[in-house]
Amino acid sequence: MTIVITTHGSTGDIYPLIRLALALQEAGHTVRFATSRPFKPDVEAAGVPFFQIPPDWDKSELQYWMGRLQKLKSPVSQLKEMYRAAAPHLEAIVDSMEEVVQGADCLISSYLFPINKAIAEKHNIPFVSYAFAHNTVPSRFYPPHEFPRLRGMPDWIQLRWNRFCWKLGNVVVDTAINTTISRTFKKKGLPGVKDFFSKSAELVLVAVSPGLMRPKIKLHPRFQFTGYCRWQSPTSDEAETKILAFRGEQLVPVITFGSMVYEKPEETMARLVAAWPNDKKLILQTGWSGFKVPASAHNILELGPMSHDQLLKHASVVIHHGGAGTTASVLHAGKPHIVVPHIGDQDFFSAEVKRLGCGIKARKKTWPEKLADKVAQVETDPNYLAAARDALRVLQQENGPAEAVHQIEAYLEHRRQLIGDFLNPDEEF
Repeated sequence: MTIVITTHGSTGDIYPLIRLALALQEAGHTVRFATSRPFKPDVEAAGVPFFQIPPDWDKSELQYWMGRLQKLKSPVSQLKEMYRAAAPHLEAIVDSMEEVVQGADCLISSYLFPINKAIAEKHNIPFVSYAFAHNTVPSRFYPPHEFPRLRGMPDWIQLRWNRFCWKLGNVVVDTAINTTISRTFKKKGLPGVKDFFSKSAELVLVAVSPGLMRPKIKLHPRFQFTGYCRWQSPTSDEAETKILAFRGEQLVPVITFGSMVYEKPEETMARLVAAWPNDKKLILQTGWSGFKVPASAHNILELGPMSHDQLLKHASVVIHHGGAGTTASVLHAGKPHIVVPHIGDQDFFSAEVKRLGCGIKARKKTWPEKLADKVAQVETDPNYLAAARDALRVLQQENGPAEAVHQIEAYLEHRRQLIGDFLNPDEEF
């Protein structure tokens, strides 16, 4: 089968779907990976065919919009801003996607871009949504994240409240997206987004650990927890030599904030250097932050892009933003976490890390000054490391890519059978 995969964003949005693409290719399927130009080298380095989708931005433009998103507190406002950024390019995006899906048997899209469902339906091909976080999975047994739970109230009141909150969530998110895309979609003869949470697709791959994160309640069968899909860039011998020379025999704290952008990185860096103990080593992966370690800070090693799996094996504790991909990497490294949420679902993942007992949370406004104390708290309490290792043992029993392929193939086969039954009904009926 020919399967189109599409997503936009940062490496956290791209790398999991690269791994899914590889798993599909290994299973004998043909894959087309449609995304923006900055990720062409990564997609092609993995051996997956790349198809460019507008906007034709470079990395600096992606960083600009990420910085704008971080200034907004509400996830709905962030979603609106994301679609406003895409609005001038939306018609070209639709045209490109319609070209890419020609002759395809399935379209898989990040859950953040439910507009692709309309394109799949127009071309009469199955649509699969890929979710990086499980706070998008609705249930009558709990409300959406950050909505109050009516604990202590009668069950029937809680159930009605939870249903109402999810319905309200659908309306709010659908409206936020549709107010931005409606003009272009009407012009293209496409319907708007409907039921973002409850019916985003007939199959939603929830790409987190079922053993660690799937609620132990009945969920709609369209939501399938597959486990993580993780792709890593190649390891670097040069970086390995540099890290080992820096840390010696001792594991050290590692900071990695991924695609998070700082408006005044120099000020944040100065605050960190001033508060961090001179006799304590620290590794800083700069990512998109703009951080630069001053030459005088000999106890802090600055690193650029590299494989998380390679970097995190050197960590005593990992200080990160709580992105879905980075959280997965730290869990797979079996290391304790200090999560500094910046945007979107990162606060949700910080709560999950706390629930698992693997780490703690720090506030974005004060993390440079508080970091030394937070690190000491985690490094001196063996329970955090023990919980992280327990989580790793669960993950080692899971195979996210294989399960995702299984779910996709089963769904497509089921659809084929339904179509066959419809076209060739049994004579007795």
